[in-house]
Amino acid sequence: MALANTLNTNEIKGSAGTEIEFQRKSTGPGEVTVFAQIGESPNKPYRLSVKHTEVGTGFDKRRRSVIRFDKTVASDVDSTRTVTPLAYTVIEAPIGGLTTMAEVKNVLANLMSFLSTTGAATTVLFDCTGTGAVTLIDGTL
Repeated sequence: MALANTLNTNEIKGSAGTEIEFQRKSTGPGEVTVFAQIGESPNKPYRLSVKHTEVGTGFDKRRRSVIRFDKTVASDVDSTRTVTPLAYTVIEAPIGGLTTMAEVKNVLANLMSFLSTTGAATTVLFDCTGTGAVTLIDGTL
């Protein structure tokens, strides 16, 4: 399934759980596409990028897929400067040694649940209070 040119039906939400809309800005070269937030400030870009790279052949063929968000914001320390927090997810799929993506889906589900839920909870926590999200944000082990 190809991504739509406009992501505006709750595909992307912020930490408050509200929709953030993005429009495709560019595609290529290669297997990469970039989206920009609709209505962003020109001096504070908010980007979503998706990139796929395949290496190897036969049984050893692998695909590396990256989804990344970069958001340029005013610094809390010095409002005359900007900073860019970013977050990304990488999947390394051994596509030459698999006939289905079932196990790739399993490890991605593991990551998503670890980041977005706590314990036995089934509610997705966009506020970044999921077990794994807290670990990432606080720098704890």
